[in-house]
Amino acid sequence: MKKKIKILLIGIIFLMLAGLAYSYRFYKQIYTSNIHLGDKDKSYLYLPSGSSYSDLQDSLSKNNYLIDQNSFEMLARIKNLPSHIRAGRYLLKNGMSNNALINRLRSGQQAPVRVTFNNLRTSEQLAGRIAMQIEADSVSIIQLLYDRDFVAQFGFDTQTIKSMFLPNTYEFYWNTNAEKFIQRMHREYQTFWTDKRHEQAAKINLSAEQVSVLASIVQAEQAAHNDEKARVAGLYINRLQKRMLLQSDPTLVYAIGDFTIKRVLNRDKEIESPYNTYKYTGLPPAPINFPELSSIDAVLNYEKHAYIFMCAKDDFSGYHYFSKTNAQHEVYARRYQKALNKQGIRR
Repeated sequence: MKKKIKILLIGIIFLMLAGLAYSYRFYKQIYTSNIHLGDKDKSYLYLPSGSSYSDLQDSLSKNNYLIDQNSFEMLARIKNLPSHIRAGRYLLKNGMSNNALINRLRSGQQAPVRVTFNNLRTSEQLAGRIAMQIEADSVSIIQLLYDRDFVAQFGFDTQTIKSMFLPNTYEFYWNTNAEKFIQRMHREYQTFWTDKRHEQAAKINLSAEQVSVLASIVQAEQAAHNDEKARVAGLYINRLQKRMLLQSDPTLVYAIGDFTIKRVLNRDKEIESPYNTYKYTGLPPAPINFPELSSIDAVLNYEKHAYIFMCAKDDFSGYHYFSKTNAQHEVYARRYQKALNKQGIRR
């Protein structure tokens, strides 16, 4: 009898130890480190729209993220991850456990992307820049920007739509598509154009879109020094109010379409284009670039003065000479032309 009890106790102890060993092994598979990123503290896992569990496995394997792939897959099946694959960009931390990664993937807890765009002139450049930062491809973005019915819902046409995109840094989920990107930019545009800004625009007899057009000229004329933008804006407003030709060289460069031009020639001023401000009074039909917030606010808060002429300084500092008379302007213009010749800049 005692022998049987002893055997039974040994059996119970063995089972308990086996259970503990299994529990410990199971605990390790769930909670201990299973993500190895080498000498990096973090990395990102990208799951494109339409990805399957097989695609996830391939990505983890290809990048050698998992120390033990079997333990990950076991827990993934237990937590039904294959039925909860969500597209996106996911943060991986060195030493992360299977449980933490699977919970992150199941819940779609993405790491946002900081999307930045500036110093752009054309819709094609915008599409290319954005496609480098989120999942939406440049072709899809361009197709929508040139879709008259699509852009009309935002109150723009395929030319003026550029007014809606305000250069800045924004947070997006990586798997944002082209349509959602543009819709978000419209919300940002509406937020920026407060009642106060609309009132400021009305005081100078300009719509929000016209302010953006003028701001694009201001930015093209003064891209280096924000502290001069309000003065440049004041000069063009003076010309608009006097019904003078704006005579802005950057509008000619835009009309020609060659942004490498550093020197506008007299023959360029004869080009037939609504963007030729040497030939047509008033503002061009649409922005010649994507004006920054500082350029828009420079127009709305323009400097009041009597200048109607400006010329780049001959020291190539990026600043300008401002004049009230054509005679004084010609003096500065000759200095600048001489400096261009000295530098060998012919075009």
